[in-house]
Order: sequence, then structure tokens, then C-alpha cells
Amino acid sequence: MESYKLEKEIWTEKDFDVMGWHDAIVWSIYGNEETYEFFMDLDYIFQWVHPVEPEKYFHFWVAPVTMVFENAHTIDLDITSQLGRIEVADLHMENPRLTPNGKLIQHTYRFNCQEGEISINATGFKMYVRKPPKYGRAQSLSFEERGGISFDRN
Repeated sequence: MESYKLEKEIWTEKDFDVMGWHDAIVWSIYGNEETYEFFMDLDYIFQWVHPVEPEKYFHFWVAPVTMVFENAHTIDLDITSQLGRIEVADLHMENPRLTPNGKLIQHTYRFNCQEGEISINATGFKMYVRKPPKYGRAQSLSFEERGGISFDRN
């Protein structure tokens, strides 16, 4: 299998319409109140590969990413999970409005998850690809394949 040609290593809210978070796995979250950043460590599926006979199941190109929401505030978590696994169904970018100082546009980023919902108010995000996408049958990577939990931006 050849390697996946990654279009770029940093994605932003400007790329939102060409991105998709269905079945992405949330490994960890962290809010930095000093920098007003909210971090998510995810396994992001860059491509779903349709099965070719005699295969019956999809394969996936998956990479560990750090998603950093900028000027983040009012984070709402409503999650119930048996073992802490959080699987994203979809991400919505909604409710555009000016920040209180009137200088920036902010949105509510709402993750619909199989286990509940996560919403973040922020002026944007950057998604940093930490490793090249790996091809496999699973929609997520193992703890070892992804290099553990990380909020690195490279």
C-alpha cells in the first residue's frame, strides 16, 4: 500500500467545509486558561477507502492530531461513557457572532458524539497533524501507534 499524500499539516476553520469528523476518536482534552486555548487529542480519519473484492470492509487512513481552539471560552461537556472512549458523530460550526470587544468573529463548535456532546465557543481552530496517516482496518490507532496522549503542535 502506498502512503497517503497529506494536503497540508495544519488545517483551520477555513477548511471546515472539506473536513469531516465522523468516527474520529477523542483521546483527551485540556483547557489552558492562561492562553484561552482548548486542546483536543484526536484520531482523525483522513480517508475512508471503499472495499475492493474480495474485501467486504472499509479501510482507513488515520492520523493523530492536536486540535487547538483559539480564544476559547464557555466549554460545555455532556458526556457519559463506559470507559472514557468518545466517538464523534459530527462537528457543527454555528452561531457566528462578534466577540465582546467587537474585533473578531466567534462560533460555537458543537461535537455531536455517540456518548453526548461537547461545545466550545472560540474564534477559530488549528488542527495539527502529528504523524503521517496510517492505513488500516480500524477507524482509530492504538495507544502505541499514536505515541500516547499528546497536545503537541507538530
